Amino acid sequence: MGEHSHSTARGWLGVAAITASLFAFLTTELMPVGLLTPLSGSLGIQVGVAALMVTLYGVSAGLGVTFIVAWTRRVNRRVLLSTLLAILALGNLLTAISPNYPVVLTTRLIMGFASGVFWAIGVSMAMRLVPERHASRAAAIVMSGISIATVVGIPLGTVLENLTDWRTTFLIWAGLSLLVFLAVAAIVPSLPSANAVSVREVFGLPRTNVPLRFVLVTVVLFVLGHFGAYTFVRPFLEENASATPTFITVVLIIFGIGGAAGNFIAGYTVNRSLRGSFIVGAVGLVVSLLLLLTIGAGTAGSVVALVLWGLSFGVVQLSQVNMTLAAAPETFEAAMSLNTMAYNTSIALGALFGGLFADGLGVTSVVWFGVALTAASLLVMLATGRKTARTVPAADESAASPSLITD
Repeated sequence: MGEHSHSTARGWLGVAAITASLFAFLTTELMPVGLLTPLSGSLGIQVGVAALMVTLYGVSAGLGVTFIVAWTRRVNRRVLLSTLLAILALGNLLTAISPNYPVVLTTRLIMGFASGVFWAIGVSMAMRLVPERHASRAAAIVMSGISIATVVGIPLGTVLENLTDWRTTFLIWAGLSLLVFLAVAAIVPSLPSANAVSVREVFGLPRTNVPLRFVLVTVVLFVLGHFGAYTFVRPFLEENASATPTFITVVLIIFGIGGAAGNFIAGYTVNRSLRGSFIVGAVGLVVSLLLLLTIGAGTAGSVVALVLWGLSFGVVQLSQVNMTLAAAPETFEAAMSLNTMAYNTSIALGALFGGLFADGLGVTSVVWFGVALTAASLLVMLATGRKTARTVPAADESAASPSLITD
């Protein structure tokens, strides 16, 4: 982890700044999900085409991460993170003022590269900012923020769009990204690169690490299913439940609250049974999507489905990150690079496949796509058994935050 010579107070402030960076990056990636309808209408494109904003961002975030991390192995991590946030702020600004959709897509593609590098270095940076005995607590704080950012960002973007418009929403996000950039520059101390990972090591890890290989397969399947369906939740509710923008905003906020609750619950259950937590969450994902298909045409039914969906996603999300780290505790940055590649590429492909289904067969078919893929992830987890779980000693067993403990 390097030398933890920084003051305790400044170290934890740095962890907070990195968590805020995660929020800025992830909400920027997923915000178009809640804005597909106004985006497509304003730019004169189909809803499925508008979803390419998510697809290209995820493709560049996933496929570029291992190479960029290797190329920047000698760059001070504070300098690197500051640069990434500057790219994020500028990208959101350019998105807000873009004259046409090709410019929007090009901007999102470049922003995705910055996002992927953050995912590879962010958690390890946080762990280096605090005393070694608190390293797992710092990692848990940052990882717990993943689910919260995922489920809060989309409803927040929808609220802002309803109050203003989609361009103003991205302009506000540019300002937020700038504030986070200033926080990182002022708070995070110098962090020379300490865990450089070669491209060969990253791609060789799944061949020798069976548990990690199964975890990555599981992650790909559930992310494809979840984000394939969730990218089109607004068009689905508008078409099947005659939902108004206000109602959509409310149910997305409810989804966010459910996700935060699921993340909180998983913070305790993963310490007792990591694999069991994922299985319960995956079952919840499948059931919630089936409920959306069967009772989602009514107001109460769609609310029930979205609450269970958000709750289940919060559990699965925290579980899969802990599973990845638990499967490769000695190659931390390499495991996170692979997780970043698998996760973000799957977000991109989920949005792409969902767009093809939505434009070809209708938005209801996208939900069935989500059912099939999330069920497949559940079956992989059940079939592989304890191969997907290892016990990893916690560096700080007194931490209240979820640590990297598995079955």
